[in-house]
Amino acid sequence: MANIKIKKNEEQPESVELLAQSIIQVAEGFEKVINSKLTERALIVLLHDAIGTAKITKAQIKLTLQALPRLKAWYIKK
Repeated sequence: MANIKIKKNEEQPESVELLAQSIIQVAEGFEKVINSKLTERALIVLLHDAIGTAKITKAQIKLTLQALPRLKAWYIKK
């Protein structure tokens, strides 16, 4: 699977297909993380520590992790 890089350009915005493919990649990548041996708590702690000085709480990280499995359903039409 190729990495997708999106560069913002007001004159030539990203295509819908590119954005859809990016959302699908994020959702599928997260599925791999969820199916790994990491517990939800371990993942939250790792992400919280990795964020550094940003003021993002563990509760906010948990809410985001809970929403990620629904990402494709929210933004991608079949």
